[in-house]
Amino acid sequence: MIDQTVAPDARPATVSGVEQRRALVTELPGPRSRALMERKSAAVAAGVGTTMPVFAAQAGGGVVVDVDGNHLIDLGSGIAVTTVGNSAPRVVQAVQDQVAAFTHTCFMVTPYEGYVAVAEALNRLTPGDHAKRTALFNSGAEAVENAVKVARVATGKDAVVVFDHAYHGRTNLTMAMTAKNMPYKHGFGPFASEVYRAPLSYPFRDGTLDGPAAAARAIEHVESQVGATNLAAVVIEPIQGEGGFITPAPGFLPALAAWCRDNDVVFVADEVQTGFARTGDMFACDHEGVVPDLVVTAKGIGGGLPLSAVTGRAELMDTVHAGGLGGTYGGNPLACAAALAAIETIEADGLVERAREVERLMKDRLHRLAADDARIGEVRGRGAMIAVELVLPGTTTPDAALTKEVAAAAHRAGVIVLTCGTHGNVLRFLPPLAIPDELLHEGLDILADVLASTR
Repeated sequence: MIDQTVAPDARPATVSGVEQRRALVTELPGPRSRALMERKSAAVAAGVGTTMPVFAAQAGGGVVVDVDGNHLIDLGSGIAVTTVGNSAPRVVQAVQDQVAAFTHTCFMVTPYEGYVAVAEALNRLTPGDHAKRTALFNSGAEAVENAVKVARVATGKDAVVVFDHAYHGRTNLTMAMTAKNMPYKHGFGPFASEVYRAPLSYPFRDGTLDGPAAAARAIEHVESQVGATNLAAVVIEPIQGEGGFITPAPGFLPALAAWCRDNDVVFVADEVQTGFARTGDMFACDHEGVVPDLVVTAKGIGGGLPLSAVTGRAELMDTVHAGGLGGTYGGNPLACAAALAAIETIEADGLVERAREVERLMKDRLHRLAADDARIGEVRGRGAMIAVELVLPGTTTPDAALTKEVAAAAHRAGVIVLTCGTHGNVLRFLPPLAIPDELLHEGLDILADVLASTR
């Protein structure tokens, strides 16, 4: 039986107006959430699923409060979006100021300074000190598509290489680029052509294969099955997201980037989930000093508002004809205001180092759990992007059933956790960097109790 009570605390901390405590005042889901779920079933397309059957009413720091008054520990950040915390004060103020000024003009019709300022910030922050240009969009998938467009125009070539376990989005092109069939691709074909898949470095499953050797394997695959003379871009997540938080072995990314540079292939880093302090660096590529030709960002950039970007070498970005990049809502003024405030918060509040602190805290506890539980095949990830891969004891065989059971039990105990992985056997943790240590400890205590109860 999981303990769902809250330790006595006379004055819990408050972040963005939300008390930083776990508290269950009803069963989950409570009556108001159940009523709303009935309305959802009657009004929302069945293809739009939810991880938890509770409806949010307020959120801040490391807590989501549902419509029944339950306080849930947030270890998901809306899938790595609210990195600076939900309703972060600078973001709230910036959006309020902007909405009072104007909400939309379309940058392609009458431009505004906020868009330019976000582009300048991204040109400064993304890896490399070369001249850069940025274009803004709405979603990660949209930005990935535009990165491919830029690469194809710049190189005059068509083919795109992605990797095993990759996730790049839900549009037709990005579904082709995504590896996992269910629920992302099943029934939605035919998909865009000229997309090819190469083997990734997956240390937990690669045995003694190190990063450079894994890169050589991938490069041989690309050269023999695609050919550099046909290849516009190699697109890779520096740490995979939906694929299972797979962290390539050291040397893999630098070797790929060097091969691309030597073969007139655009190296595209999909930093949608890994960007903006999430991994303990501003961008995950910074960890090994990899400088991509194009960087794709979204999620954490906007402090909760929809915004994405492609930032890259000026000579590549400027090959596209005027009007070839854009969109009605791309770089919406509210999202730009939020992004500038989120970036200010990351830099002013030391959130890169905070992500490293979260990693130390979480990995210390998770490694201790793994030492006593053979079902934990691997603890991996960096910064506040940590995962546990669950397997049948003593093997590398994925245990999706256990993963689903553990996640569901954590949800019932008031902890928001997410699952991922091609085989559905990975628990992923993406806490907001505003979360207090006490909530992280409590969330991990609950995870330990859940794992113990499933033995």
